[in-house]
Amino acid sequence: MIPEDIHWFAAKVHYNRTRPIAEQLITDKVNYYIPEIISSLLFIQSTESYVKQLEQRNYDRLWFYRDLLTKKPSAIPEREMDIFIFVCSSGKEGLTYLGDDKPEYHEGDLVRVTEGPFKGAVGHIKRIKKDRRLIVSISGIAAVATSYIHPQFLETVKV
Repeated sequence: MIPEDIHWFAAKVHYNRTRPIAEQLITDKVNYYIPEIISSLLFIQSTESYVKQLEQRNYDRLWFYRDLLTKKPSAIPEREMDIFIFVCSSGKEGLTYLGDDKPEYHEGDLVRVTEGPFKGAVGHIKRIKKDRRLIVSISGIAAVATSYIHPQFLETVKV
């Protein structure tokens, strides 16, 4: 069980230099994730105070995504992060980084994949280059699209 004050946070790393930051995180025994498909993005699982300290120590290397109203680093819901890591770590070809999360990636039905390598992933279906693809996103931070998923392996999720 993760303590309540521990959350996932996302940072944009300048010039894709994640290695020195990752080495600091290993030394500090902090859990982190760098999606292979998005090498300039770093996710860490820690406290808000640690995130602020890390940002101060590395002000010239990274910045954390922040809440526009409070200006605090944006905490990412655990479920959203779990799905994002699952999809990005699947090793399947055809995964596409779409950039920042945008409203158009949330259009259409919310679906769950019922079979195949992405079984259990939840996202929205969007047509990209004439293929229906599952869009998985972290609100306000990033979105990725899977390769084609046959409609028979999708079920609508009631919100």
